[in-house]
Amino acid sequence: MTEKTTGASYAAAGVDIEAGDRAVELMKEWVKKTQRPEVLGGLGGFAGLFDASALKRYERPLLASATDGVGTKVDIARQLGVYDTIGHDLVAMVMDDIVVCGAEPLFMTDYICVGKVHPERVAAIVKGIAEGCVLAGCALVGGETAEHPGLLGPDDFDVAGAGTGVVEYDRLLGADRIRTGDAVIAMASSGLHSNGYSLVRHVLFDRAKMSLESHVEELGRTLGEELLEPTKIYSLDCMALTRTAEVHAYSHITGGGLAANLARVIPDHLHATVDRTTWAPGAIFDLVGKAGQVEQLELEKTLNMGVGMMAVVPQESVDVALTALADRGVDAWVAGEILDRGDHREGATLTGTYAS
Repeated sequence: MTEKTTGASYAAAGVDIEAGDRAVELMKEWVKKTQRPEVLGGLGGFAGLFDASALKRYERPLLASATDGVGTKVDIARQLGVYDTIGHDLVAMVMDDIVVCGAEPLFMTDYICVGKVHPERVAAIVKGIAEGCVLAGCALVGGETAEHPGLLGPDDFDVAGAGTGVVEYDRLLGADRIRTGDAVIAMASSGLHSNGYSLVRHVLFDRAKMSLESHVEELGRTLGEELLEPTKIYSLDCMALTRTAEVHAYSHITGGGLAANLARVIPDHLHATVDRTTWAPGAIFDLVGKAGQVEQLELEKTLNMGVGMMAVVPQESVDVALTALADRGVDAWVAGEILDRGDHREGATLTGTYAS
């Protein structure tokens, strides 16, 4: 009598196709909320479709693209079991890069990699991405959920995304427009955003032995709540500002800190100086600095220090720009100016001492 053997299967290897199908069904309602009239078809196809005839109104349309992830902030979400905010971070990291050149965000796709598909968890992540897309004014046209058993633990996950925008050629923003005497306007961040979490986690957890559940008086909430605060999405605010006032350039303050990111849009013959006395960084920045005895310059090249986006505008546009941002509920102020490069080697520097 021949012994019956059991062959290998995808399920036995740890991949649950049915759970993946269930996750797609759960996320469909959220994706639908992001749709723009140019989007064709629905979720489930092999590719997202966007009607490019909508670009005919442009004389010379330039497509802008960007891709990014959220980094180790996802581990905070995993530990707390909170999955519906991390998508805001993803959209902000992608679409706020796109809007820097003056482009209108059009659509994005996401990639969610998990150790094991928990349909409700995946749907919660997509819900956050969809809500972020609404805040950025773009459509979520598709994505991919990949299950990687053996490579990731059953509760581990990561997210990434790519986005596309469009800008008229003669309205492209950047270094070529910046002039001596321009003002640098800072827009407040909502907290740490999505950069520097490797340093933050090392300082607060490994060195200071703090707990995500502990209430921190200086923060007015638990440490976990502070660390999961979603990244502010500036896309629509920047687009509105560009329509209202003359803007020469934007800088999205992400990895590398304020000075390094601002320097990316400063031409070689000019220099941006930013005055620290014009704002007080939030309590979380002071907490990280003190808990890890992190030097100020190290903090500044890792964290945003309370500024998530900067705009470079001519002096005559300052009042209009600040009013436009205030009308949209954006906390903004004049933080610096553009000068001739002179002896400066860097494109941007910080001066003074932070306000208290």
